[in-house]
Amino acid sequence: MWFKNLQLYRLPAPWPVDLAKFEEQLARGPFVKCPSNQPLSRGWVSPRRDGALVFSLNKQWLIALAVEQRLLPSSVVNEEVKERAEAMEAQQGYAPGRKQLKELRERVTEELMPRAFTRRRNTFVWIDPQAGWLCVDASSPAKAEEVIEHLRHCLDDFPLTLLHTQLSPQSAMADWLAGGDAPAGFTIDRDCELKAVGEEKAAVRYVRHPLEGDEVKAHLASGKLPTRLALTWDDRISFILSEKLEIKRLAFLDLLKEAAEKSAEHADEQFDADFALMTGELARFLPQMVEALGGEVAAEK
Repeated sequence: MWFKNLQLYRLPAPWPVDLAKFEEQLARGPFVKCPSNQPLSRGWVSPRRDGALVFSLNKQWLIALAVEQRLLPSSVVNEEVKERAEAMEAQQGYAPGRKQLKELRERVTEELMPRAFTRRRNTFVWIDPQAGWLCVDASSPAKAEEVIEHLRHCLDDFPLTLLHTQLSPQSAMADWLAGGDAPAGFTIDRDCELKAVGEEKAAVRYVRHPLEGDEVKAHLASGKLPTRLALTWDDRISFILSEKLEIKRLAFLDLLKEAAEKSAEHADEQFDADFALMTGELARFLPQMVEALGGEVAAEK
């Protein structure tokens, strides 16, 4: 249940969408198991496995996109195509041309696809309609975009934008490291990556290493800029901030998880407690993160 990454998006605050209507529109794109002749299938599933496509608690929503993919290694296709091409050459007396090979590859792929293994993953999304947050638990923008694309496919109106701040994460992180101090409420941890902006792309990475010394400042002075920086907020949440304003390696203090466990007796209660605690903490953390980056750039109307 606990998110490990955040790809951050903004909605109007408040986002005037009724829960029942939102779930009704999601039902336009439910998950269906990948057919034997298709490489990919995706759609909405119940995040709590109770049939509902939206889990709602304290006006916070959770949805989940399932993606199932058939795994057909290119090496298997290439080997089969090679064998059939050799048989064709022996039969017709000359090697098959480019068009014949393309058609052969398509035919082989179509024949082998039903026998391919499938792999399924779920991507979870937290939506705070009142505060206008939409956060995808995805390690990369590409995986988050799968979710956004399917939402656009299902919803009548979806006024979504990326989060933009007055200060770029890169310049803010450079200032924090150069000054040896993080903004109020945050502490700098011991992981960081610095990269040169020139053609050489020289990079330095620190892992579990103090960052307040002259060595880091010398790298900054030489023109290297931070691309990742480990931070802790309020002694409650640790994370990596990236130059692209991604939150990675999100980790909630064990004390928070223990509090959720103590308040729950059954699996459903545990799910509720985890979600309530996680969203409550994130609802406090995100505005302070934005403030540390100079505030939000207002979306153009």
